[in-house]
Amino acid sequence: MTNIVVTAVFKPKQNQTRPLIHELEKVKKASREEKSCIQYDLHQSLEDDTLLIYEVWEDEDAVEEHIETDHYKTYRKNTEDLIESRDVYKFKNI
Repeated sequence: MTNIVVTAVFKPKQNQTRPLIHELEKVKKASREEKSCIQYDLHQSLEDDTLLIYEVWEDEDAVEEHIETDHYKTYRKNTEDLIESRDVYKFKNI
C-alpha cells in the first residue's frame, strides 16, 4: 500500500476568492475527518489569488472513496461558478 498525494490548483474567477476559500475550508474540515485522510491543507499563493489544496491519502482506494462522499460532491457543486480553472494531479512515492 502506497500513500497518494493529490494537489489541486484553483484559479478563482474575479471577485470570487473569498467565497471559494469559504467552500474549500468546509471541504477541508470534513475531509480531515475521513479515516483514510493523512493530511489535507489549503494554501494561497503569495503572488496572486491562486489556491492550492495539498492532500495525502492512505492509498488509491481512499482517494476514490473521498470523491464519493457527500461533502466532496457538495463542494464541487458549490464551487462550479467560483472557479476559472482547476488542475488536479495525483502522485505516488517513487
